[in-house]
Amino acid sequence: MTTKIELIEVPFSYFRMLSLAFFFMSSSVFAAQQEALPKRIQANYVVTKDGQAFANISEQYVVTGNTYTVESSTKGVGIYALLGVRKLTSTGTVTKQGLKPAHFELHQGNSKKALFADFDWPKNTLRMLVKGVNQDVALSAGTQDLASYPYQFMFLPRPLVNSVTVKLTTGKKLKTYQYQIDETQALLSVADTQYKTVHLVLSGQVKDQIGARELWLAPEQNYLLVRFLMVDDDGAKLEQTLTELHVD
Repeated sequence: MTTKIELIEVPFSYFRMLSLAFFFMSSSVFAAQQEALPKRIQANYVVTKDGQAFANISEQYVVTGNTYTVESSTKGVGIYALLGVRKLTSTGTVTKQGLKPAHFELHQGNSKKALFADFDWPKNTLRMLVKGVNQDVALSAGTQDLASYPYQFMFLPRPLVNSVTVKLTTGKKLKTYQYQIDETQALLSVADTQYKTVHLVLSGQVKDQIGARELWLAPEQNYLLVRFLMVDDDGAKLEQTLTELHVD
């Protein structure tokens, strides 16, 4: 007995409807994910330099309507207090793609050394004011500043896999960092609290090389920054570790 298999022709419009359904379902999931993100974050960090106490950082992230503000204050410990308080401020809007900075400021000590950056998105131009001189550079989508970028990870598609590109302005320059993601989750004990973390390593870096950067983010806390490690221009290791976290 021979079984006859009949091919059923399915209209192309059927597949298009399926694609649209999947798109709207994905959009709904993404929108729900964004709606669940915190509107207020208070995070405190301790910073060590080559293992010795260096500074304390206090940060606040606040969302009001479709706007956000990030304020970060770094105070040196001991002799490093003479460096003055370092204050970062970022303001802008919250979009489907995440944070969209409008203005950034960095102040520390001498007011003449203050840094300012304005994001002109309609003209795709970033204007940085350095020592009284304006510098204009091309601005690409997703660009962040020193204060906003740690909070942009909350808005990226989950889970984070393979690599992440971070474009940010320091107030002086516009830089692009490519991070490779170690998907093996590691437990970090911080102030009697254990955080599951994913490890981001700057692509192509060699351990202990100048400028090396590593980040540890907590997926269960919306990928907030738990630990940050870098090697400065003098070869000193700076390590920033979370000590206190309040999320609303």
